[in-house]
Amino acid sequence: MTIIPILASAGITGFESPAGDYRQLPLSLDELLVEHPSATFVGKASGDSMQGVGIFDGDILIVDRHVTARDGDVIVANLNGEFICKLLDVPHRLLLSANDKYSSVAITQHDTFTIEGVVIRSIRCHRQSPLLCSR
Repeated sequence: MTIIPILASAGITGFESPAGDYRQLPLSLDELLVEHPSATFVGKASGDSMQGVGIFDGDILIVDRHVTARDGDVIVANLNGEFICKLLDVPHRLLLSANDKYSSVAITQHDTFTIEGVVIRSIRCHRQSPLLCSR
């Protein structure tokens, strides 16, 4: 992958050609974003409950099943048949939103609950990708 460093700030009136100082790195986006390829899946965030941790509606979530979930991790879980993305509060057995508009969800003995994986990365697309469009 070719990295072209571009330093930009608000109020730019001009800048040098970014290609003049590039460097070649032996790196792919897969290697950068995915640590355990055989245990990783990609999902799409829906809603605004995780905005406080920088996950917005439509963002791409990279979820690793190999990573052990810890207190405070952003996880994807199946709660009573519904896939959700929440912060994990282990000591209190709660699923927390990162938006004050939403209440925490207690995990009770009557719930069917499984952690599907830990969100290790999120990606925001600034233009719609045809690969990610709903069909």
